[in-house]
Amino acid sequence: MNEKPKTRFTQKLTLGNAAALLVASAFISQLLGFLRTKLVNANFPAVGLHSTDSYFAAFNIPDFFYFTLAAGALGVAFMPILAEHLYRDDKKGIWELSTSLMNLLAIVMAFIGVIIFVFARPLIKHIVAPKLPPQQLDDAVIIMRFLSFNPLLFTISGILASVQQTFGRFFFYAIAPIFYNLCIILSIFIFKNNIGIVGLGIGAFAGASIQLMIVALGITKTGFKWSPKIMWRNKDFRRILRNLPPRGLDQGMDQLQNIVETNFATRIGQGYVSYWNNAYTLSAAPTILIGTAISTAAFPRLTNRLAEGRPDLFRSDFLRILRVIIWLIMPVIVVCYFSRGYLARLIFSRNAPEISLIFGYLTLAIFFNTIYQFISRWFYAQNDTKTPLFVSIFTISFNVFLVWDLTKPQNYGATGLAIAASIVALVEVLILTTIMFKRDHLLFNRGFFGGILKIISVTGFSVIAGVVTLSFLPLGALDKGFFLLGAKLLIIATIVFSVHLGMSYLFGLEEARIVVKKLKKLILKPFRVEY
Repeated sequence: MNEKPKTRFTQKLTLGNAAALLVASAFISQLLGFLRTKLVNANFPAVGLHSTDSYFAAFNIPDFFYFTLAAGALGVAFMPILAEHLYRDDKKGIWELSTSLMNLLAIVMAFIGVIIFVFARPLIKHIVAPKLPPQQLDDAVIIMRFLSFNPLLFTISGILASVQQTFGRFFFYAIAPIFYNLCIILSIFIFKNNIGIVGLGIGAFAGASIQLMIVALGITKTGFKWSPKIMWRNKDFRRILRNLPPRGLDQGMDQLQNIVETNFATRIGQGYVSYWNNAYTLSAAPTILIGTAISTAAFPRLTNRLAEGRPDLFRSDFLRILRVIIWLIMPVIVVCYFSRGYLARLIFSRNAPEISLIFGYLTLAIFFNTIYQFISRWFYAQNDTKTPLFVSIFTISFNVFLVWDLTKPQNYGATGLAIAASIVALVEVLILTTIMFKRDHLLFNRGFFGGILKIISVTGFSVIAGVVTLSFLPLGALDKGFFLLGAKLLIIATIVFSVHLGMSYLFGLEEARIVVKKLKKLILKPFRVEY
């Protein structure tokens, strides 16, 4: 008779609570990120000397190296193997793998940091933003040099966070990014009247350092033991190293796409790097809040299902969570599209038709990028990092062609960037879902498609609600200020979400029934009155 492992893969939080924590913390972080960008726009010009183009351009290369060389190992190439060791109650193996990977990547990222610091100018001038004016180029170089060792700090904090997630601990991982944004916000006011926009690089470096310290607090009670060794002969460590390049390159493709878009934005004209990045910031927020947060919370559960040898539960959990994500993102897209003028003016602090126009075309990309965040986990949970990589290589190549063609002055200009992003996101999801269905014909069943059709039908009513509400609350030329714009935006969002929830409940969608049940319990919950 086989004995069961001493310790099963247990979680301190349920999937729902972990997802709620991550969504809540992601919301706060994105709100601060929104405020950060808004304050950068409000305190520095979009064109001319010391413009925000240099600030946005400076982040491209550090982000590229971090996502390409490290981020792939910090979750999907790393956590499934940690889950296997935790399922066997092998904490020693977890510590050996974690410290080995940390030591190796720390050495690599330190070397990369030196390269970025030394070659910051040619990297900006010849790769990221070839059309930046001299003063903006100088600013971008200084900021990038402050950011050069951020990939190292993010790598260490990411590995520590992955260990915590494996143990079901999400709190410190969830709150750490909040401090990163706060540091950049503080640097705006500290440096704007002396060294100017280059001071934001100091804020970003300080934020990455504090983020690492916060994450490190979360590892203290896990029994984590660091060792100054790299266990080259450990077979699971070699498995991680084999899985790392495909996943890292896959992540790198996304960052390469950002570099391409920034490159072409500088060719369109001054200010368009800022306009594009503002619109992209708006579009990324829903994807992070819903797609990334829920996928991060669900990934340990999915990997555990496979570690237990239960592909049936893996399939059912995957479909259930995917439906929830689709149900949540649809009203968000409706609000984003109809409120794009309000959002653009809120983040830019002044009239911003370019941002509004670009963001409008990005709303389709929001849906597919959010879906991609989760369906990619289907492959990663099975230690398949190559398929998403090959698909990403194709889509980035397709994107380069589309951007080159669509951004021509005689075609769509800056909006061509957004059109290309939406088309590429659609194609990427279609290819991956086709591969998933071919590998598992039982994956997408009739019940799943029936639920999706109901969600689409409900979204039709949400669109009508958005049109009607906007007709009563049009964006006026004199509408300015956070409170006025925010109040109108809140009304639009409240009406659209209320209609979406109400019609979902009438259509019998399980997601809505759960929400309504919890709302009833909260509203009708009896309370004791002390006399």
